[in-house]
Amino acid sequence: MDLLLAIDQGTTSTRSILHGPDLAPRASAQRALAQHFPAPGWVEHEPEEIWAATLATMRDALAQGEAQGGAAAKDLAGIGITNQRETTLVWDRRSGRAIHRAIVWQDRRTAAHCARLAAEGAGGLIAERSGLLPDPYFSATKLAWLLDNVGGARAAAERGDLAFGTVDSFLLWRLTGGRVHATDATNAARTMLFDIRRGCWDADLLKLFGIPESLLPEVRDNACDFGMTEPGLLGTAVPVRGMAGDQHAAMLGQACFAPGMVKSTYGTGCFLLLNTGDVAVPSKNRLLTTLAWQLGGQRTYALEGAIFIAGAAVQWLRDGLGIIKDAAESGRLAAKADPAQPVYFVPAFTGLGAPHWDAEARGAIFGLTRNTGPAEICRAALEAVAFQTRDLVEAMQADWGARGGGTVLRVDGGMTASDYAMQALADLLGAPVDRPEVQETTALGAAYLAGLQAGLLPPPGPAVAHWRLDRRFHPSMPRAEADRRHAGWQDAVRRVLT
Repeated sequence: MDLLLAIDQGTTSTRSILHGPDLAPRASAQRALAQHFPAPGWVEHEPEEIWAATLATMRDALAQGEAQGGAAAKDLAGIGITNQRETTLVWDRRSGRAIHRAIVWQDRRTAAHCARLAAEGAGGLIAERSGLLPDPYFSATKLAWLLDNVGGARAAAERGDLAFGTVDSFLLWRLTGGRVHATDATNAARTMLFDIRRGCWDADLLKLFGIPESLLPEVRDNACDFGMTEPGLLGTAVPVRGMAGDQHAAMLGQACFAPGMVKSTYGTGCFLLLNTGDVAVPSKNRLLTTLAWQLGGQRTYALEGAIFIAGAAVQWLRDGLGIIKDAAESGRLAAKADPAQPVYFVPAFTGLGAPHWDAEARGAIFGLTRNTGPAEICRAALEAVAFQTRDLVEAMQADWGARGGGTVLRVDGGMTASDYAMQALADLLGAPVDRPEVQETTALGAAYLAGLQAGLLPPPGPAVAHWRLDRRFHPSMPRAEADRRHAGWQDAVRRVLT
């Protein structure tokens, strides 16, 4: 029993990856997840599709492992779960069925609610307790919306008939046959209802958002015995031994164990985290103070910057504009762009995240001429990711001060497969960018947590030996040129802010 199965339930797909005791991937399976847009700025997922894809990919990965070398569910030391954070579900405790589609982290329907909270001065309380800002990105206003807009939901919640959870909690409920209603500290920290310094649900925040405490899951360490799966799901009962939000799992997978280390994940969005050790650093630059992880009851903190649109901009080039056939083509096309045409693309499809936090901003392309074509637009889309990353890094440097660190950026996620995009990132950031051998670091972090709890893997620090460098991208653009282009980006951003 030395194999580990990681469930990586993301925004656009669900993966299950089978890892060996050395954390090397052995087999994997993936299924796409449909996106639903019932109104402008609204984004939803079908909970039953999430569950069905999770179960199917788990079984498929195990079947591949068995075909390759006889691996089976009985060989699993544990399951780790990592998930899209903040996405909000409420389900009936008796049936296990959700009362509404999942409201995705990108959803902006509660922007007015958040604006009211900010205008009423609630931002100080929210930041002090949760480390977050009043923004529809987080779970609390999504949960309040469900209670107020689904018929009978608030009354049912008051009776104790309903359960709330982020995707990790929903999957755990289903995997354990409804026996366990729990979450981990990192996912709890993204709800706007959790006190990150005391490590518990906060009564004042619950009152502020009108959330009955009976809805909430138990909060546990990231490496923990979360319960046993129903035997019929995989053929035998398997322990769930690790859970973490995707960005926290990626930080573990990137072995960013020392204060000052920085990782950035480029998936649908981009999320950059700086390890601040045992100190929860308040941000003066509109970043988030959050938990990196909680192990053995000890909390490690991080500063975080969130970019809502990264890889999703490349998907839009493919599916919305139809100017590329696949994501890989974006880099090849961008390399052909006319360097004399300064085109800027601000991908504020669902507002802007850190450090602007403007839920009403919308996307725009600036600098178009008659000579602008698909190559220039592709380059602008890829450079937008680099410019946004630079904005976050500069804000973090201002918050973190003279304590150092962060001189090398460790990257992961689908976009990092593009050498063009990573070189552009190093150039415009003016810092080295390290791409690891294993780029699916969210699943790697989930597997690590399960292996840590199972006693197969060492604690943070010694576990750094599992990280391997694939390639380091060194900046090659003159700093003055990078600064000039970044100034053009900042001007473009100012034009879309509301």
